[in-house]
Amino acid sequence: MVVPGVGAMGVDVVFWSVVLARFVLPLFIPKYPLPAIIACLVLDAADQTIFQTFGFNPPFYQSYDKAMDVFYLSVAYTAGLRNWANLSAFRINRFLFFYRQIGVVAFELTGLRWLLLVFPNTFEYFFIAYETVRTRWNPRRGGFKFWLIVAGAIWIFIKLPQEYWIHIAKLDVTDTIRDVPWFGPALAAGILILIAVLLFVVRPRLPQRDWSLRIAADPLPSAVATARERAAFQARHRKVFDEAALEKIFLIGLISVIYGRVLPGVDATSLQIFLGVAFYAIVNAALGLWAAKRGHSWQSAGISFLVVFVTNIALVTVAALLLRRGEGHIQPIDTLFFVFLFSILTTLYDRYRPIYDYRVEMAKSETTA
Repeated sequence: MVVPGVGAMGVDVVFWSVVLARFVLPLFIPKYPLPAIIACLVLDAADQTIFQTFGFNPPFYQSYDKAMDVFYLSVAYTAGLRNWANLSAFRINRFLFFYRQIGVVAFELTGLRWLLLVFPNTFEYFFIAYETVRTRWNPRRGGFKFWLIVAGAIWIFIKLPQEYWIHIAKLDVTDTIRDVPWFGPALAAGILILIAVLLFVVRPRLPQRDWSLRIAADPLPSAVATARERAAFQARHRKVFDEAALEKIFLIGLISVIYGRVLPGVDATSLQIFLGVAFYAIVNAALGLWAAKRGHSWQSAGISFLVVFVTNIALVTVAALLLRRGEGHIQPIDTLFFVFLFSILTTLYDRYRPIYDYRVEMAKSETTA
């Protein structure tokens, strides 16, 4: 039922505005990590309420919601490659991200909801915790043990109860407040107690701040601050099939498998999707390395994306022509969506991975010095 006074066209405008916002907001995470990911988190929690306010219940909402969640968390992972100076924290971050992705793929393949409890989304809140610390303190203060304790606390005290509530008990906060009279006041009291603990117990014990409030990401290392410098670094240190290429295959491959399972109309099997993504990832790595060794680079992320997107469209077109000679075929809409997704994440990963690799090289140099 559509809200009186809001026609079908108005509902469509609301729906596509929300979808566009959920797609665009994650692209701000690399430059403005904390506010952008919190905005994504808030919109993720509010979008269904927005739809229902206008009397609209979009079909395949759960599939759409999961697809958008996977997208913005993947962008956040690439933002860690770009921004995180604490390599110990990033190693934990990497584990948490891929651990969750493996769990989501396992859930999509089996339908066993308890897998989402075993593989909780600790990555998201760990990312927020790191970026919250970075706004006032140098995150390199904390070693591996410190960040491991932070991750463990989030896992045990926040994510396990939340994942159980959502996926095992299948409860909803709004419905529980409505159906259980004491739950609302108890929840409010708990929030107030938490705020009091933070203000009067945690805050006085915090170390002296290292700098004034920092919202934007920190400046990049000067040696890899430009696209040309990153391309030169990549040309010296990368191979077509190396650890970075393998990570990119699993990053985009797992995401594509999840999309293939949750989006309607995808005919390919999970293995076909993963192998297809692996093939295009290797081809893209070869083309990217070829361009880097010849000094070709684009400072603009938009131009970089267009180059990658057009290249992948050309590769898919060739594949479609070859398949027509046999019994195979490619679904145009599904393929275009995957190429678009693949091109965005490939662009971000390829732009930011050299920054991470440079930091690793500098850390090795400091250790051996």
